[in-house]
Parts: sequence; structure tokens; C-alpha cells
Amino acid sequence: MTTVAIINARLLDPATDYDGPGGLLIEDGRIVRVVHGAAPIDADQVVDADGLCLAPGLIDIRVKTGEPGAEPKETLKSASLAAAAGGVTTIVVQPDTDPAVDDPAMIDFIQRRGAALNLVNVRAAGAATKALDGQRMAEIGLMDEAGALYFTDGDKVIVNSRTLQRVMSYAAAFNALIACRPADPWLTEGAVAASGELATRLGLSGSPAIAERIGLERDLALVEQTGARFLVDQISTEGALETLARARAKGLEVAVSVSINHLCFNEVDIGDYRTFYRLDPPLRSEADRQALIEAVREGLIDVITSAHAPAPAEDKRRPFAEAAPGAVGLETLLPAALTLHHEDGLDLLDVLRPLTQGPAALLGLDAGVLAEGAPADLVLFDLGAPVIVDADALHSKSKNSPFDGRRLQGKVIGTWVGGRKIYV
Repeated sequence: MTTVAIINARLLDPATDYDGPGGLLIEDGRIVRVVHGAAPIDADQVVDADGLCLAPGLIDIRVKTGEPGAEPKETLKSASLAAAAGGVTTIVVQPDTDPAVDDPAMIDFIQRRGAALNLVNVRAAGAATKALDGQRMAEIGLMDEAGALYFTDGDKVIVNSRTLQRVMSYAAAFNALIACRPADPWLTEGAVAASGELATRLGLSGSPAIAERIGLERDLALVEQTGARFLVDQISTEGALETLARARAKGLEVAVSVSINHLCFNEVDIGDYRTFYRLDPPLRSEADRQALIEAVREGLIDVITSAHAPAPAEDKRRPFAEAAPGAVGLETLLPAALTLHHEDGLDLLDVLRPLTQGPAALLGLDAGVLAEGAPADLVLFDLGAPVIVDADALHSKSKNSPFDGRRLQGKVIGTWVGGRKIYV
């Protein structure tokens, strides 16, 4: 087997809290040696990182594609290419496709198709209810055996509490993870922006912050009753963070994710009805954004996701209230997250942890760490290199990026999956 050494790097490994000089030796797709410091490494092929940052490849657990059923939006191939360009080495595809990923055959299709592409690691989340109808429990046990990493109805709230209780109880029997978006469906019905002065002035239907807290209180009560493992999907408000903290203090096994969009933008960014900022959940106040950033700093956020949701131009170039929600984000996830370091002063390891070790630990993946025996899923990036986002140049089929034209710092130089370089 050919051996590859990456030397003279700044190693960033949140799993071991190491941030310093070093290098790696890769053989047969795995890391076989980790060197801290400037010790030489003999190998068949040597890559001189020249002081650039080398970290575990990013793991994005919330990626929508159009395949199957809506391939013009995004295919597994275009999403994988975007991920590779963004230093993301594992993606977890959401179940809201057509047909929905609600049985083991669909889980198998997603994973086989991803493996055939031979790019990034492609895994699948299974639907919690059949056809995402919120009423009939899907084949959770069989999908778990087929390789589903967790179960969710995606953007849809499971309104029926009895159904959600049954889903949680069944999943708890074999320690499967359930993810739900916290929202009160009646308070958020028809909402396209965050409630407040701005939404009122623009004439947009608003979603109050209390709706997220109310939904979360219900979900956590069911978690307490069933003992299920639970992921709060895309938290967006300060009040919900306080509710979460109380639940964790009671010993509930609850993880939480936040989208990169809610860490980088606030409600003011929708400006004069800019539909690329039409998201679900909507962008919140600056106070909420700052609270989320502090939660990342303090280690309260387990996962940062791109919340990658492609939408073609014809679905975005509409009146704000009629535009499709969502934004692409795979390719911009890393430089966008690095704004938390450059602009908000967060330690690099604290920024990278919920992008690497956090999701790996949550989903039980053999990834997210620079250690002997770990897969050589890596990203090499230049921390200070400027990046001007050009949506038209993104690898995603859809170009609906709220970062279009924005100046960021942190350019991906190389991406490796299983020791094989898939992006230069």
C-alpha cells in the first residue's frame, strides 16, 4: 500500500484538544501515525502543508437533496461535489424526498448511490412517520438495521403528540436517535419571518420566538417520559436555549443543533424582501444570534449544520412570502463558521468541535478525530485566505446562497476521504 504523509501542518483536533504543529501518516485509508511537533515522517508520498490548518473532515448531518424525485434542485452527485469543495467529508441526507426515505429500501438506495459516486461519505436519515404524514410510524427498526443514522420528519412538526410519543418509545427500545424541529404549529402557521417590528413594517406574517419554546417544552416532556435519545433540530432562539439548559440539568439525554445561517445572520438581513434569506426557522433577532454564538463558545451546541436546502431560481425569485424557504450551504459551511473565530473571538477548536467531533459522537460515527486508526477524512485549509462567495460558481445545482457576494476568510485547500484526495 502507498503511504502518504502530510507534514508541517497546524493540527486542529477538537477530540483531543490539540492545536499545534504536527503531521499525519496515512496508509490504506486510515491514519496510522500522528506526530505532534516537527518530527520527520517517512512515506511514499509527502504533502507539505506549509503551516496550513489540518483538521478532521466536517460532518454535516442535515443535507437536503432533490434525489430522488426532484433532481433539478440537487442530485447526490452535485451535493457530494459541493461537500468536497467545502471540506465536508460526510453528509447525512434528509428523508423529505419524493418518495420519502421511509423504508429500508430507500435507505439502501441512498447509501448505495452515494458509495457509487466515490466522493464523500453519504449516509441517510430515515423518516419518523410514513410519507412524513405525522400520523403513522415509519419502519424505524428496519431502517436502523439498514444503516439510518437517525429519524426525523425534517421541516415538518409531528403535531400529533401521541404519534411522537409512540415514535420515541419505540426508538428508545434500541437507542435510536429522534430529531424534531421545535415549533408550535398554530403559532407558526403561515409565518415567513420572525415576529417583531421589522416583520410588521414589511407586512410579513411572523413566527414568535415563544413558538419554539412551547414546541420544545412538549418535545422534552415526551423525552422525559419515554427515555428517548433526542436531537433538537435547528434551535434559533435564546428562550429555547434556556429551556434546553433546564432539561439537561434534569439529566435528559438531549443534543442540539444550530444552522450556520442563524449564527451568521439576523432578521435585519432580509432587508427589502431578499428571498435568499427566507429560511425555516426564520432568521431571528440579533440578541438571539448572539445567544447562539455564546452557546457555541460554552460548548452547549453539539452540532453546527449547513441546513443545506437547494431551491432553483424559479422558486426563489418570487414575492418573499411565496418564495421557497432554505439556502444552500455545503460549500460555504467552513468559511462561514470561521467567522465565529475571526469576528467573534471563539477558539478555533470550539468552532470546529460541533462540525467534527460533535456530530460524530452523536451519531456513533468512526470519524471526527485525528487519531491512529481513524479514517483519513481530512480537510486542509488556509485560515486567513480571503474567500468571496460567488453563488454562480458553487458546485450545487441550485444557487440560493445567502452568502453570495460576502467576503469570508478560510479557504479549503484540500479534502481527503479515506486517504484519497477528492478536492484540490
